[in-house]
Amino acid sequence: MANSGSGESIIARFVKIVSAFDDRHSSMSVAELGRRTGLPVTTTYRLVNELLLERLLDREPGGDVQIGTRMWELASRGSKMVSLREAALPFMEDVQAVVQHATTLGILDSDEVLYIERIGSRSTVVDISKIAGRLPVHATSSGLVLLAHSPSWYQESIMGRSLTRFTENTLTDPAMLRRHLAEIRQRGFAAVPGVIVPETTGIAVPIFGPDSTAVAALSVIVPLNEENTGARVPLLMTASRGISRALGWSGELKGALRQSN
Repeated sequence: MANSGSGESIIARFVKIVSAFDDRHSSMSVAELGRRTGLPVTTTYRLVNELLLERLLDREPGGDVQIGTRMWELASRGSKMVSLREAALPFMEDVQAVVQHATTLGILDSDEVLYIERIGSRSTVVDISKIAGRLPVHATSSGLVLLAHSPSWYQESIMGRSLTRFTENTLTDPAMLRRHLAEIRQRGFAAVPGVIVPETTGIAVPIFGPDSTAVAALSVIVPLNEENTGARVPLLMTASRGISRALGWSGELKGALRQSN
């Protein structure tokens, strides 16, 4: 793989370019793209032209460039996230219809929660989760649920770091966080008020794959002091079981007694 003068491979420079686009920079000029990536102007123009030829970038009438539809097409082929989203969406729609607040589907990626689906609402609740957006694993209900069901070595690697305190409710002390994760595993859900946005509470439950490992988290974001966990947690758990079974999970229902022989 050819390297640049700085030692960066073509793949590394390609990743820099596509990573420069986000919800606030969905399109931009090539010059601005060069500034955001820190790549030399000539390198940026050359790589952009190659990506345009392959239709991985598209050019707008005004000259700005944006991520191309072929990029989405290629990324979607064979992605495990596609089957997860397809399995989850009908259940997420049912949850959102009842709760009337944002419902999200997140997975662990490195030390962050990556949100792969979100159904919004017209409510005024502040919700910073976005599709393809990331949030810290220790400061979200989804992240804490996934962390609680992760291997101990991964938990210790997170708790061994300096964790950012976003609000007074953000857990950053390893001992307190360890106890909280044990409680989440025991009760099967996380309900965390104001750990990153003071005005909201996140309620999340795990989704399991065929091998009974937690592959994702289903969550709702509700106004602070309007949690109503007695009604919302069973709703989330029912949806989670449906999604998990659609993915091939065959675990037993918690606390349920089978009436038929």
